[in-house]
Amino acid sequence: MIIEINKDIEKYQESVAMGLSAKQLVYSILALGSGCGIVFLLYEKIGLTFSCYVAVPIVAPIALCGFYSYNGMGFREVFTRYMKSIFRNKALVFKSSGYREMVSEIRAKEEAEKRAAVRKAKEERRRIKNEKIKIRIKEIIKKSIRKTERKGRDKNG
Repeated sequence: MIIEINKDIEKYQESVAMGLSAKQLVYSILALGSGCGIVFLLYEKIGLTFSCYVAVPIVAPIALCGFYSYNGMGFREVFTRYMKSIFRNKALVFKSSGYREMVSEIRAKEEAEKRAAVRKAKEERRRIKNEKIKIRIKEIIKKSIRKTERKGRDKNG
C-alpha cells in the first residue's frame, strides 16, 4: 500500500470531491448557483451576453472567497485589510523637532568650512608669494655676484 504525502505538510489539503477541499467545493457551488440564477433572471430582459457581464462581478468575489489565500489569509480578510489601508489610514504628518537648530548648525558648519577654505587659499597665496620673493632675491643676488665678479676680473684683467 502506497500513501502519497506532500513534502510540505503545511500546504496539505484534504480533498472532498474532484480534488477540492470542503471550503472550495462549497464556494464553487455557491458561485455557480448565483451565476446561473443571475443569468436566468436577466436573460430575457437584457440578453445572454449582458447578463453574463452582470453576473461576473458578483460571482468572482464568491469564487475568490473559496480559492484565494495570501499569507494564510482568505480573500475576505485580505480584501478588508486592503480597504482599511486605503480608506482608514491617517495622513503621515512631519513634525520637526529641533529643525531650526539643525539648520543653524548646518549653516555654521558650512560657514566654518568656507572660512577654512579662504584661510587655506590665503596661506597658499602667501606661501607662493614668499617663494617668488625668495627666487627673485636669489636671482638678484646671483646677478650682483656676477657683476662683482666681472668688475673684479675687469680690474684684475
